[in-house]
Amino acid sequence: MKTASIAISAILFTLITSVSASHRSFASETRVAPQDTVRYKDGMYEGKSRASYTDEPFWGIIKVKIENGLFTGISFMVRDSNLHETFDGNYEKHFTGNQLYIEQSRNDWKGVQNYPKKLLESQDIRKVDAVTGATWSYNIFRASLEEALKSANK
Repeated sequence: MKTASIAISAILFTLITSVSASHRSFASETRVAPQDTVRYKDGMYEGKSRASYTDEPFWGIIKVKIENGLFTGISFMVRDSNLHETFDGNYEKHFTGNQLYIEQSRNDWKGVQNYPKKLLESQDIRKVDAVTGATWSYNIFRASLEEALKSANK
């Protein structure tokens, strides 16, 4: 049981480290929101969440920039609070010899990189699909975004 918990924590850590690359920059473009899009107050908002993974040491951290009621910049990362490491493409090193966890780490890293871009494009979290094999990072992304937007609702 303890080994499984350590393995899951390692996978999550890997996922979190991958987030740091996405966290480095904000994408900014002129956007037009679909009619059914929720609009938010302009500003910079930050959210932090572990989603439902409260027994794991991984935290999603998101920063959202809103202009004219639309998302114009999003950075997202996942941090392992036990190892004090950011989940990134190198996090799989913690799973040497376990190909299943290495693949899981890679899939979640793709998710960490793609979710902010997809949200900027769609302007609607309901239109951001989870990357295959990256549900963990999607759930953390979504929960972190919800935390950030609590103070941005109009």
